[in-house]
Amino acid sequence: MEDLPFGAIAALTGLLAGIVLGLAARLGDFCTLGALESALYGDDQRRLRLWGVVLAVAILGTFLGNAAGLIDIGGSFYHQIAWNPLASIFGGLLFGYGMAMAGNCGFGALVRFGGGDLRSLVVVVVMGIFAFIALSGPLASLRTMLFPQVDASGPQGIANDLSGLTGVSPLVVAVLIALAFLVWALSHAPLRAKPLQLAWGVAAGLAVVWSFAATSWLAAESLGAVQVEGLSFTAPLGRTLIWLMTSTAGGVSFSVGAVFGVMVGALAGSIWRGLFRWEACEDPRELGRQVSGAAMMGIGGVVALGCSVGQGVSAFATLAWSGPVTLAAIVVGAVFGLRRLIGGFQPE
Repeated sequence: MEDLPFGAIAALTGLLAGIVLGLAARLGDFCTLGALESALYGDDQRRLRLWGVVLAVAILGTFLGNAAGLIDIGGSFYHQIAWNPLASIFGGLLFGYGMAMAGNCGFGALVRFGGGDLRSLVVVVVMGIFAFIALSGPLASLRTMLFPQVDASGPQGIANDLSGLTGVSPLVVAVLIALAFLVWALSHAPLRAKPLQLAWGVAAGLAVVWSFAATSWLAAESLGAVQVEGLSFTAPLGRTLIWLMTSTAGGVSFSVGAVFGVMVGALAGSIWRGLFRWEACEDPRELGRQVSGAAMMGIGGVVALGCSVGQGVSAFATLAWSGPVTLAAIVVGAVFGLRRLIGGFQPE
């Protein structure tokens, strides 16, 4: 282990976190779009309320780790870059609508691909390509002009702001918010009746905590060569494609390891549940909708600085303002997209 470069160690830590998250998706039904669909059209809030467990564990674990000196919340780009509300709202809406069109987010597409769905591979590849088109390609100049990114001038985020207003420490604020999510989740009896699903929700939250703790340690040991980061699946899809094509030019990293980890965990969970089967797209219109949705997710995720997991869980775990605002925008965009699909809308 001592002879491994820091990038390889980071990739291994990402692989472990991704495996847990992939298993949580397959064995615990942790999914963004699936939770919305079940709540809106299936009269079943269990998957939606499971998000309360995931967020409670992620927030509590992240702030306890910060208090213990194990996690550097301020070192994450969620707190190093000044929050741009317009970027969170526009990017979130575009991502959410694209998620409905594609039938899954980037994380969900990785999970489905791990279960044998070849259609999801198309979503993963297209989303990764368009993420880099917006990040450093032809759309990069337009993105930076419309949604400029500047360094934060000081501590920011929900916990810091509320601490400044009330005098209560950021840790206490985080604990109260985490408890509120936990109460909301466990007040739903059907979810309480599923202890295994609850356990996987806890595991998903701990995967995010592990991600921040591991990369915080690596950032300190590598003198900043490794960035403090949580799980996210927009730009990391593009980084993984670059690494697969060039091996060295893209550089192996935590996010590359996490992408592979999710697929490994999803594959294992699919085999365990007997759900693995090869699937392909039979309807060209469906494929066109998925490709356009993946493109929107790639662009929207880069504008918002994260996806439903990157902002909705990882950024939320650090109580960055971008987390809840982006997640809310993603939900609104996804609900609008789902209603258009169910109403018979089909893109040309």
